[in-house]
Amino acid sequence: MVKASAPGKCILFGEHAVVYGQPAVACSINQRMIVELEEETQFDSWRLDGAILNLSKHPHIRFLKDKLWSKKENPPLKIRIRGTVPPASGLGSSAALSVALVAALQQLRQEDINPEMAGSLSHQAEAFAQGGRASPIDTTTSALGGFIVLSDTIEDSLDHIGERTLQHQEEVTTWQLHSFEARIPEDTYLVIGNTGIRGSTSKQVSKVAALLAEEPERQVEIEAIGSIARKGIEALRTGNMEVVGKAMTENHIILRSLGVSSPELEKLIKAAAPSSLGVKLTGSGGGGCMIALTKNPEITVGAIEMEGGRGFISRFNTPGVHIETLSSQDNSEQ
Repeated sequence: MVKASAPGKCILFGEHAVVYGQPAVACSINQRMIVELEEETQFDSWRLDGAILNLSKHPHIRFLKDKLWSKKENPPLKIRIRGTVPPASGLGSSAALSVALVAALQQLRQEDINPEMAGSLSHQAEAFAQGGRASPIDTTTSALGGFIVLSDTIEDSLDHIGERTLQHQEEVTTWQLHSFEARIPEDTYLVIGNTGIRGSTSKQVSKVAALLAEEPERQVEIEAIGSIARKGIEALRTGNMEVVGKAMTENHIILRSLGVSSPELEKLIKAAAPSSLGVKLTGSGGGGCMIALTKNPEITVGAIEMEGGRGFISRFNTPGVHIETLSSQDNSEQ
C-alpha cells in the first residue's frame, strides 16, 4: 500500500481581481486529502472505496490514470480516499485529491515524488474535469505548500516558480506562479469558517463581469484589490500581522461591495471579527467559507459555531504533498 496526502488551500487576497490581471495570494492549510493505493488482486477492475470506479463520475482520476498508469501490464488498483478538507467549500479539496493521487501513483511507479510535476499534472486533470477551464493556484498551493502568488505577469519581488499555459478551444491562458517566505508569529492562526452552502464560482465571476460591464468606473475597485494584495504580501514577509489582518478586512469590504458575499458569510464574519486581526470571505463567494486571522483561535471558532458555521483551526506554512508513513493499522489492512 502507498499513502499520500496533500493540503487544501485558502485565498488570502485577490479573489475576482485575479481574473483581471491582479495578483491572488493563496496559502496551504492544515486540512488535507489522503489517497491510499494498492494493487487490486480480487477483481479485474479499478475500485474506489470498495465500489467499482466509475470513471465518468471522476474525470480527474480518469485523466491521471491514463497519464500515469496506462500500460497494459499495470494491474488495476484500489483507491481509498479520506480527508478533512470539506468538499465544495472553496478550499481546494478536488485539487488536493488530484495532487495526492499523482504522488501516490509516482510512488507506485517507484519514482521520486516530484511536487512540481504533481502540481502541473493535477492542473491538467482539473482542467479536463472542468471542461477545459481551471486556475493553477489550487493545485500549485497543494503540491508545494506555503504561500503561492498567481499573476498574469512576473512579479519581480517574488520567487518565480514557473509558467502555466492552458488552451481551451481557441483561447490560450498563461499564468505566472510565484512563492515567497512569510514570517508568521507562533501565536497567530488562521481560522476557517464554513457556511455549509455551496457557492458557484462561474456564477460569481459572471456577476462581477456584468457589474463591471454596466459600471466600468468600478474597475478601480479591482485595482484596489491588487494594491491590497501586494500590501498583504509585504506584510506577510515582514511578519506584520496587524497590517495583514487590516488588508484582509479591506479586501473583504470591496468583495462585499462587488456583490459576491452572502448573508451566511456576513453572519460568520461579523461573529469572528471581535476576536480577530482581520476577516474576509475566501474563494469566489456566494457561500463556501470565510477566514479569520487571529491570536485567539478557540474563541474565534466558538463565535463562528454559535452562528451556525463550522470552524477549523489552521497553522500557516503547512507542507505540500508528501508520502505518509504507513501505520501498524494500515499494514494490518493490507
